Amino acid sequence: MAEKKGQSLEEQSLEEIFSDLEQTIKKMEEGEISLEESFQLYHQGMDMLKACNSKIDKVEKKMLLLDEEGEEHEF
Repeated sequence: MAEKKGQSLEEQSLEEIFSDLEQTIKKMEEGEISLEESFQLYHQGMDMLKACNSKIDKVEKKMLLLDEEGEEHEF
């Protein structure tokens, strides 16, 4: 689930990773899984969260602020 269609987490969009993360959470909440599988899903979920944080950090660094004259400045 952490990798979709042969794509690594770095190649997936935020939306794809969030969708996978939602599915992982639902599986864990169902309670119909073994303890070992729940640990595996937990680690996959943490990897997905780290990938999301990394992508969000990259976007924040690229954001620019516009001043009163409409000129761009780095965020």
